[in-house]
Amino acid sequence: MSSGSKLTHVDASGKAQMVDVGEKAATERVAVAEGTISMRPETLALVLSGEAKKGDVLAVARIAGIMAAKKTHELIPLCHPLMLTKVSVDLEPDTASSSIRVTAMAKLTGQTGVEMEALTAASVACLTIYDMVKAVDRGMTISGIRLLEKSGGKSGDYHADKGAS
Repeated sequence: MSSGSKLTHVDASGKAQMVDVGEKAATERVAVAEGTISMRPETLALVLSGEAKKGDVLAVARIAGIMAAKKTHELIPLCHPLMLTKVSVDLEPDTASSSIRVTAMAKLTGQTGVEMEALTAASVACLTIYDMVKAVDRGMTISGIRLLEKSGGKSGDYHADKGAS
Protein backbone atom coordinates (compact mmCIF):
# COMPACT_ATOMS: atom_id res chain seq x y z
CA MET A 1 0.00 0.00 0.00
CA SER A 2 1.41 3.41 -0.91
CA SER A 3 1.97 6.03 1.77
CA GLY A 4 -0.87 8.14 0.31
CA SER A 5 -3.47 5.38 0.42
CA LYS A 6 -5.61 4.37 3.35
CA LEU A 7 -8.24 1.79 4.09
CA THR A 8 -11.63 3.34 3.47
CA HIS A 9 -13.71 0.73 5.30
CA VAL A 10 -12.30 1.59 8.73
CA ASP A 11 -12.56 4.86 10.62
CA ALA A 12 -9.75 6.62 12.50
CA SER A 13 -10.26 4.35 15.53
CA GLY A 14 -10.21 1.16 13.43
CA LYS A 15 -13.96 0.47 13.48
CA ALA A 16 -15.57 -0.96 10.33
CA GLN A 17 -17.70 1.47 8.38
CA MET A 18 -19.58 1.61 5.09
CA VAL A 19 -17.97 4.20 2.84
CA ASP A 20 -20.09 7.28 2.10
CA VAL A 21 -20.15 7.56 -1.70
CA GLY A 22 -22.80 10.30 -1.75
CA GLU A 23 -20.42 13.02 -2.87
CA LYS A 24 -18.73 10.95 -5.61
CA ALA A 25 -19.56 11.63 -9.24
CA ALA A 26 -21.66 9.04 -11.05
CA THR A 27 -19.54 7.55 -13.83
CA GLU A 28 -19.75 4.45 -15.98
CA ARG A 29 -17.95 1.66 -14.15
CA VAL A 30 -17.10 -1.76 -15.54
CA ALA A 31 -15.24 -4.67 -13.97
CA VAL A 32 -14.21 -8.03 -15.41
CA ALA A 33 -13.14 -10.98 -13.26
CA GLU A 34 -12.23 -14.59 -13.96
CA GLY A 35 -11.89 -17.98 -12.34
CA THR A 36 -11.17 -21.51 -13.50
CA ILE A 37 -12.55 -24.85 -12.44
CA SER A 38 -10.47 -27.91 -13.33
CA MET A 39 -11.85 -31.43 -13.44
CA ARG A 40 -11.27 -34.89 -14.82
CA PRO A 41 -11.68 -35.18 -18.62
CA GLU A 42 -14.72 -37.44 -18.23
CA THR A 43 -16.37 -34.85 -15.97
CA LEU A 44 -15.83 -32.12 -18.54
CA ALA A 45 -17.25 -34.43 -21.21
CA LEU A 46 -20.35 -34.94 -19.05
CA VAL A 47 -20.76 -31.19 -18.57
CA LEU A 48 -20.40 -30.55 -22.29
CA SER A 49 -22.83 -33.34 -23.21
CA GLY A 50 -25.62 -31.59 -21.29
CA GLU A 51 -26.53 -34.90 -19.66
CA ALA A 52 -25.53 -34.26 -16.03
CA LYS A 53 -28.21 -35.48 -13.63
CA LYS A 54 -28.81 -31.98 -12.27
CA GLY A 55 -29.35 -30.49 -15.76
CA ASP A 56 -27.55 -28.06 -18.05
CA VAL A 57 -24.49 -27.23 -15.95
CA LEU A 58 -23.27 -24.31 -18.03
CA ALA A 59 -26.68 -22.63 -18.28
CA VAL A 60 -27.29 -22.94 -14.54
CA ALA A 61 -23.77 -21.68 -13.72
CA ARG A 62 -24.31 -18.64 -15.95
CA ILE A 63 -27.61 -17.78 -14.24
CA ALA A 64 -26.11 -18.39 -10.78
CA GLY A 65 -23.24 -16.01 -11.55
CA ILE A 66 -25.61 -13.28 -12.71
CA MET A 67 -27.81 -13.74 -9.64
CA ALA A 68 -24.77 -13.65 -7.36
CA ALA A 69 -23.57 -10.35 -8.80
CA LYS A 70 -26.98 -8.85 -8.01
CA LYS A 71 -26.78 -10.10 -4.39
CA THR A 72 -23.16 -9.19 -3.65
CA HIS A 73 -24.18 -6.58 -1.09
CA GLU A 74 -25.98 -9.32 0.86
CA LEU A 75 -22.87 -11.54 0.91
CA ILE A 76 -19.91 -9.17 1.38
CA PRO A 77 -20.03 -6.91 4.43
CA LEU A 78 -19.94 -3.16 3.72
CA CYS A 79 -20.67 -3.49 -0.02
CA HIS A 80 -23.27 -1.07 -1.34
CA PRO A 81 -26.44 -2.37 -3.00
CA LEU A 82 -26.02 -1.41 -6.65
CA MET A 83 -28.31 -0.85 -9.61
CA LEU A 84 -26.34 -2.96 -12.09
CA THR A 85 -27.13 -2.22 -15.72
CA LYS A 86 -25.42 -5.32 -17.12
CA VAL A 87 -23.93 -8.55 -15.87
CA SER A 88 -22.57 -11.24 -18.16
CA VAL A 89 -20.99 -14.59 -17.39
CA ASP A 90 -19.10 -16.43 -20.10
CA LEU A 91 -17.97 -20.05 -19.74
CA GLU A 92 -15.15 -21.29 -21.93
CA PRO A 93 -14.45 -25.04 -21.77
CA ASP A 94 -10.88 -26.14 -22.53
CA THR A 95 -10.57 -29.84 -23.30
CA ALA A 96 -6.76 -29.65 -23.39
CA SER A 97 -6.58 -28.63 -19.72
CA SER A 98 -9.88 -30.27 -18.75
CA SER A 99 -11.19 -27.02 -17.29
CA ILE A 100 -13.75 -24.29 -17.70
CA ARG A 101 -12.70 -20.65 -17.60
CA VAL A 102 -15.39 -18.36 -16.21
CA THR A 103 -15.29 -14.67 -17.13
CA ALA A 104 -17.77 -12.31 -15.48
CA MET A 105 -18.46 -8.67 -16.28
CA ALA A 106 -20.47 -6.19 -14.21
CA LYS A 107 -21.43 -2.69 -15.32
CA LEU A 108 -23.30 0.35 -14.02
CA THR A 109 -23.35 4.10 -14.01
CA GLY A 110 -22.96 5.07 -10.38
CA GLN A 111 -20.87 6.29 -7.51
CA THR A 112 -18.99 3.12 -6.59
CA GLY A 113 -17.19 0.34 -8.44
CA VAL A 114 -18.37 -3.11 -9.43
CA GLU A 115 -15.24 -5.19 -8.82
CA MET A 116 -16.82 -7.20 -6.02
CA GLU A 117 -19.86 -7.97 -8.16
CA ALA A 118 -17.71 -9.32 -11.00
CA LEU A 119 -15.56 -11.35 -8.58
CA THR A 120 -18.65 -12.74 -6.84
CA ALA A 121 -20.23 -13.71 -10.17
CA ALA A 122 -17.10 -15.60 -11.28
CA SER A 123 -16.76 -17.34 -7.91
CA VAL A 124 -20.38 -18.45 -7.69
CA ALA A 125 -20.43 -19.68 -11.29
CA CYS A 126 -17.42 -21.90 -10.48
CA LEU A 127 -19.05 -23.09 -7.26
CA THR A 128 -22.24 -23.93 -9.14
CA ILE A 129 -20.35 -26.06 -11.64
CA TYR A 130 -18.73 -27.87 -8.72
CA ASP A 131 -22.09 -28.42 -7.04
CA MET A 132 -23.78 -29.75 -10.14
CA VAL A 133 -21.18 -32.45 -10.90
CA LYS A 134 -19.59 -33.15 -7.52
CA ALA A 135 -21.32 -36.54 -7.42
CA VAL A 136 -18.99 -37.72 -10.20
CA ASP A 137 -15.86 -35.69 -9.36
CA ARG A 138 -15.20 -34.37 -5.85
CA GLY A 139 -11.58 -33.64 -6.80
CA MET A 140 -12.37 -30.57 -8.92
CA THR A 141 -10.37 -27.46 -8.08
CA ILE A 142 -11.33 -23.83 -8.34
CA SER A 143 -8.46 -21.42 -8.90
CA GLY A 144 -7.39 -18.11 -10.32
CA ILE A 145 -10.26 -16.00 -9.04
CA ARG A 146 -9.03 -12.50 -9.82
CA LEU A 147 -9.91 -9.10 -11.16
CA LEU A 148 -8.84 -8.76 -14.79
CA GLU A 149 -9.81 -5.16 -15.36
CA LYS A 150 -11.84 -2.28 -14.10
CA SER A 151 -12.66 1.15 -15.46
CA GLY A 152 -14.34 4.27 -14.17
CA GLY A 153 -14.20 6.17 -10.95
CA LYS A 154 -11.60 8.36 -9.32
CA SER A 155 -8.96 5.61 -9.09
CA GLY A 156 -8.98 5.16 -12.87
CA ASP A 157 -8.44 2.04 -14.92
CA TYR A 158 -6.80 -1.21 -13.89
CA HIS A 159 -5.61 -4.09 -16.08
CA ALA A 160 -4.11 -7.25 -14.58
CA ASP A 161 -0.78 -8.51 -15.83
CA LYS A 162 -1.47 -10.97 -18.63
CA GLY A 163 0.90 -13.63 -17.28
CA ALA A 164 -0.29 -13.51 -13.66
CA SER A 165 -3.09 -15.65 -12.28
